[in-house]
Amino acid sequence: MNTTLPEALSLVRAMRQRLEAATGVEVVLCPPFVSIAPLADELRGSPIGLGAQDMYFQEKGAYTGEVSPLMLRGLCQYVILGHSERRQYFGDTDDLVNKKVKAALAHGLKPILCVGEKLEEKEKGQAQAVVERQLRGALEGVPDPDGLVLAYEPVWAIGTGRAATPADAQGTMGFLRRVLEELYGGSTAGAIRLLYGGSVTRDNAAAFLKEPGIDGALVGGASLKADEFAGIVEQASAVSSK
Repeated sequence: MNTTLPEALSLVRAMRQRLEAATGVEVVLCPPFVSIAPLADELRGSPIGLGAQDMYFQEKGAYTGEVSPLMLRGLCQYVILGHSERRQYFGDTDDLVNKKVKAALAHGLKPILCVGEKLEEKEKGQAQAVVERQLRGALEGVPDPDGLVLAYEPVWAIGTGRAATPADAQGTMGFLRRVLEELYGGSTAGAIRLLYGGSVTRDNAAAFLKEPGIDGALVGGASLKADEFAGIVEQASAVSSK
């Protein structure tokens, strides 16, 4: 919940040239709902994609304040679902995330599905059990996850400056990939991109992205600074070219 519309436009304009010049990467911006349509106009013809930060699973109805997949379709390509803040502050359960994932896929939106453990769960050795429960719950009854992107965001690392180590993140990514293989088989699971999110910066991005199991980053606070976010994208581009 950052940036007014003028601030969002200014931020995108400040980094657009560098983002579009980066090769070998896909860049997606996920602004607040009020900025999606203006940014879609601003970026028309650009390779930069757009996503929403959440959505409701119903197409329309008496759900005051919510945004439906029909409202997003045509404006953006992606939608973040199950973000830790939605789970923590707004009561998004695994079942609700599951309904949102199904709705997004049914309407041609690509879900960026977030999973991740809290600090107390990590300290109790429950990290893998938690992310497996979240992943299986979100994909229950989803026969074809085409377009799905999976983001591992350890809650204890979000906005704290305390990122997981690249080796730790890689280990969790490997575990999540194995769960996906159990659910969908090796070929389908291999096509799902896995992102790491949690205090990603220009200084540490390359270390994460060099890990073979990490396909990209879900960037939080650093995306609000044009030079910082463009630097992360350029790090990703450099890694992809090697």
